[in-house]
Amino acid sequence: MNSCETICQTRLTQQSSDNLNLKLLTPLTPEIIRRQATINIGIIGHVAHGKSTLVKSLSGIQTGKFGKEKQQNMTMKLGYANAKIFECDNEKCPRPERYRSIGSKTGDQFPCDRSGCGGQFRLIRHVSFVDCPGHDTFMAAMLNGAAVMDAALLVIAANEFCPQPQTSEHLAAINIMNLKSIIVLQNKVDLVGQIKAEKQYKQILDFIQDTNAENAPIIPISAQLNCNIDTVCDYIVRKIPIPIRDFTSKSRMTIIRSFDINKPGANVDDLKGGIAGGSISKGVLKINQEIEIRPGLIFTNDKGQVQCCPIKSKITSLYAEQNQLTFAVPGGLIGVGTKIDPTLCRADRLVGQILGEIDTLPKIYTEITIKYFLLRRAFGVHCYSSNEPPKISKLYKTEVLLINIGSLSTGGRVLGIKDDLAKIQLTKPVCAEINEKLALSRRINGHYRLIAWGEIQEGKELEPRMNM
Repeated sequence: MNSCETICQTRLTQQSSDNLNLKLLTPLTPEIIRRQATINIGIIGHVAHGKSTLVKSLSGIQTGKFGKEKQQNMTMKLGYANAKIFECDNEKCPRPERYRSIGSKTGDQFPCDRSGCGGQFRLIRHVSFVDCPGHDTFMAAMLNGAAVMDAALLVIAANEFCPQPQTSEHLAAINIMNLKSIIVLQNKVDLVGQIKAEKQYKQILDFIQDTNAENAPIIPISAQLNCNIDTVCDYIVRKIPIPIRDFTSKSRMTIIRSFDINKPGANVDDLKGGIAGGSISKGVLKINQEIEIRPGLIFTNDKGQVQCCPIKSKITSLYAEQNQLTFAVPGGLIGVGTKIDPTLCRADRLVGQILGEIDTLPKIYTEITIKYFLLRRAFGVHCYSSNEPPKISKLYKTEVLLINIGSLSTGGRVLGIKDDLAKIQLTKPVCAEINEKLALSRRINGHYRLIAWGEIQEGKELEPRMNM
């Protein structure tokens, strides 16, 4: 814990949902942002470019928590960490020193530590960082994370040529999701001299032309040495707008993690229900609220037909990291405690599903008809005959693709193609809206590569069973 965090470590005031007026809530309401993040920022880029180190510099949290991740020093699943961003209220305190980023367990103000300032650091943003895997093998996980991103920090290592394969592929993915708020971070500048850093800066400018990042600021940093991190906070506050949130609609959450918190050998009486983690897209979740998860339990009947049974339960707890909530709003990543059998939530079994109020969730589809748009080239694929990535051939009937819809990754077989429409049979049922975006990946040289994006036009509905 650093000195700033020690100073402002305070007991957070009790959150209350009594007489909660949803029409008056905003993503900057003090009662909300002191306890919960209200914006999701993706950390994207090639493997080993310093994404997880950056998240630790901003939040104090190491996102690689699994044994294999620690052993191989590589992010394999989506990592997440919350951070509060503070600004000094003394107008004479210069930029970017007037900004600080600290873990989310802290209070909402503390004295400025700049000599002679005399101001107070006050909470102005509460952010969830979504740390995406940079290795090509885990591209599907990155696409799942993109489903909840409001903005992105593109991390590019200064000691390597730009672009590297997954730098291109990740930028293509957020272009598909139409993310407009992007900041480029030229990391590891401490490892190169000024001449090499300036040379790579020009490579970055050429690389981001004609993309959503074309006018993005490029900030040189060293995440390892915490160099220029205050500048990153400055740009997050000034360049990334708070998204417009819908607090009054029926609640809905995209599940990107699920797990069992019970330790092996726990007594039956001490067992707790499964946890679903994700980001609320609209509405407000409250303690004791009745909820439904779709598609829920997926199984095959005696006739070999795929069936599903939505899971209904009650919210027993709400957490934003270690901050306990009585209600949760759209924005940052939330952990939802339920009464669901914990074995159904173990090892991310609910990832790709939708949680929300009972009888308000979208339909479930086993086949979808999409309008698709091919990318020009397969980013991340090395072509030995050219410096350019290979061109992408058209979709063909019977081919099997990897489909990413929201946070769901599933296989899909092409049943038919007509003009720019394709009918696809899904390996897993999906709960989705008409016109919802999706990403298509094709197996190239042993790995799935992003080749197209699309929108759902219609689907073959699967009627859920109400009981097993």
